[in-house]
Amino acid sequence: MPRQLNETFIVDGPSGALLRRVIPKRGTPYEHACTKQVYDDVAYAIEQMGNASFTMEDIRFKAGGGDEANMPPWSQVAVAIAFLKERSCIVPARNRKHIAASDFVYEDALIEYHALREKGPGEAAAESGE
Repeated sequence: MPRQLNETFIVDGPSGALLRRVIPKRGTPYEHACTKQVYDDVAYAIEQMGNASFTMEDIRFKAGGGDEANMPPWSQVAVAIAFLKERSCIVPARNRKHIAASDFVYEDALIEYHALREKGPGEAAAESGE
């Protein structure tokens, strides 16, 4: 059964962080953030995968350069992937895997990030019905 939740994304003005705000059908609302640097690293790692399918673990490993000490936090990678999925930059493949929706997924990701940033929190909230 798919999870029922209200999920919105905004870009925090001062920090540039991508914020994922979730209001589940049941439970407590929560928010997670992804820094702009991690978002860029995730998008670039996905582009480097080419046409190969990938999991969140694959992207975290590649974004960290294969070094555990440099790997971004799981929650930040999850926010980036959720946003890229919502914006159709990546699409589900099989099981927990995804694939890039185009050969230019890094550019697509940056376009979507900047489009959201330029909207501002007020317009994003109005669009989502908050």
